[in-house]
Amino acid sequence: MGLKILVAGGFGVGKTTCIGAISDIEPLNTEEYLTQASARTDNRAGVEAKDTTTVAFDYGRKGFEPPDVPQSLELHLFGTPGQDRFVDLWHDLSRGAVGAVVLADTRRLDSSFAAVEFFEQIGLPFIVAVNKFEDAYRYPEPAVRQALGVAADIPLVTCDARVTSSVAKTLLTLVRHALTSAPTGPAHPTDTALQDA
Repeated sequence: MGLKILVAGGFGVGKTTCIGAISDIEPLNTEEYLTQASARTDNRAGVEAKDTTTVAFDYGRKGFEPPDVPQSLELHLFGTPGQDRFVDLWHDLSRGAVGAVVLADTRRLDSSFAAVEFFEQIGLPFIVAVNKFEDAYRYPEPAVRQALGVAADIPLVTCDARVTSSVAKTLLTLVRHALTSAPTGPAHPTDTALQDA
């Protein structure tokens, strides 16, 4: 069973790293160097060492044979650009998706507000995965949930986007959530153009 999954979140939260850590194929990415011209729109506070950004999307693919799912899974992973100026592209990428992982960085939770709000508005099932950056304070789950305004029925997990097993666990949490969640809003009509890419 092929499923389209989005990996979303703010600028610099680890989306490209996450897909690279899990993909069975060499990931496609559209990273470009940050320039002085983008300094006003790409806030690098907290990620000063970051010198590239995704300008279209990342793509990877991962096969699973989880014991609690009756058939094997092939996940098609699309990483969204983090800046909310790309919201039109988020709409395009979400067509045909079964769910999304919103990566969050507790040092800059506000960078993931737009992604959480977007998936709530379009009714696409999602989970929140707090990426375990080494220098980030470990807040208790209720505090993170409250800060992001995430409802109690939305799974919130921790993840190390560099570690394959951690990313795999996060993706399977999303799949289970998405397969048991009914759409909650005006979900996009299925369009397989990107799903079949």
